[in-house]
Amino acid sequence: QLKRGARQMVFADGNPDAKIMIVGEGPGRDEDMEGRPFVGRAGQLLDRMFAAIGLSRSSDDADASIYITNVVPWRPPQNRDPSPIEIDMMLPFLRRHIALAKPEIIVAMGNISCQALLRKRGVTKLRGQWATGCGVDVMPMFHPAYLLRNPLAKREAWQDLQAVQERIR
Repeated sequence: QLKRGARQMVFADGNPDAKIMIVGEGPGRDEDMEGRPFVGRAGQLLDRMFAAIGLSRSSDDADASIYITNVVPWRPPQNRDPSPIEIDMMLPFLRRHIALAKPEIIVAMGNISCQALLRKRGVTKLRGQWATGCGVDVMPMFHPAYLLRNPLAKREAWQDLQAVQERIR
C-alpha cells in the first residue's frame, strides 16, 4: 500500500562516502517525478543550508559532501506521512543502508526520521541535542519543508547546522 501511486523508488543522492548522512521522511511529488530525494523547494533550501557550512551533495570530497536518503523510498499515497507500521517495515532497510554508508553523523530531518532513528517523535523538543541512532551520532533538525512554512524556525536550524559543522571538524 505504501508505494501505491508512486511512480518510482527514490533511493539516495550525493556522495555515499560522505561523513554526513541526511535522512528525510519520504519523497514528495517532485522527488517521485525525478527519482532523487530533496529536489523540490524543500530540497533547494536543504542544499542552501548545507552550502552555508561548506557541504554539497555534488562534491566528490567525502569531507565536503553529504549523502541523502529517506526513511521510506516511495511517495506515500496522497502525500501523507508514512504510518508507524510502514516506518517499522522500512527500518531494517534504513539500518542496512546506514551500515553500508558508514556515516560519522546523521542529520534526522523531521518527525518521521526522528521516529525511525531515535524511536521518538517531537522534533521541536529533540532538535539541537545530539542523540544516538543506529550506532551513529544523530542531530535532529526541522525538516526544510517545515522551515519554508515557518521561517522564524530558521534561526534554530542555523544553530543545529553549526553544531553539525563543529562536530565534523
